[in-house]
Amino acid sequence: MASKCQSLLPPQKKKPRLPTAPRWEYTSGSQGLPREKEQQEAIEHIDEVQNEIDRLNEQASEEILKVEQKYNKLHQPFFQKRSELIAKIPNLVTTFVIHSQVSALLGEEAEEALHYLTRVEVTEFEDLKSDYLIDFYFDENPYFENKVLSKEFHLNESHDPSSKSTEIKWKSGKDLMERSSQTQNKASRKRQHEEPESFFTWFTDHSDAGADELGDVIKYDTRPNPLQYYLVPDM
Repeated sequence: MASKCQSLLPPQKKKPRLPTAPRWEYTSGSQGLPREKEQQEAIEHIDEVQNEIDRLNEQASEEILKVEQKYNKLHQPFFQKRSELIAKIPNLVTTFVIHSQVSALLGEEAEEALHYLTRVEVTEFEDLKSDYLIDFYFDENPYFENKVLSKEFHLNESHDPSSKSTEIKWKSGKDLMERSSQTQNKASRKRQHEEPESFFTWFTDHSDAGADELGDVIKYDTRPNPLQYYLVPDM
């Protein structure tokens, strides 16, 4: 009977569950610091270590530069002796200019003028990576009066690459720059934005010295061993 009376009682409502309070996660060795603070401290330590790495990299660059400067001076008498020997071989200079990677950046109108090229010299200044001078020596020719055409590459005060070059003194009716300009005017607008195809266009262009591919090719590829292009001209 008692059980029947109990069944007539209204059902008891469940108490609502209170939201669980947020818990901080801890890791061993954190000494009670929240993970966020531990991560922030780790980031700060990483930054300190990275500064030390950068300092060592900068120190290494300075020492490497000193070594390069030392051996650049030791190279000079050998470059001079090689230039004297190259002068005894007809068209050796022209061969390594035209039949190397440089040829991809030359136009046909420049090839004949480059047959008068007798010597190419690269002079590296204190900052060997960015400051250098390229001298092109020419015999008497029907195109221009200059015996030497020079192009310099430097970092300016803002540490941006810059360049300058000798003014080419063209002979009457022989200005290859005018011919190149006329060719570009006839070309499509797309072609006008392609790489310059004339050696002389490259020589007088100073718009983007940092992307000067031909200067780099002469300095780093053809200069170290021009004989390879004379013996194997199609490589």
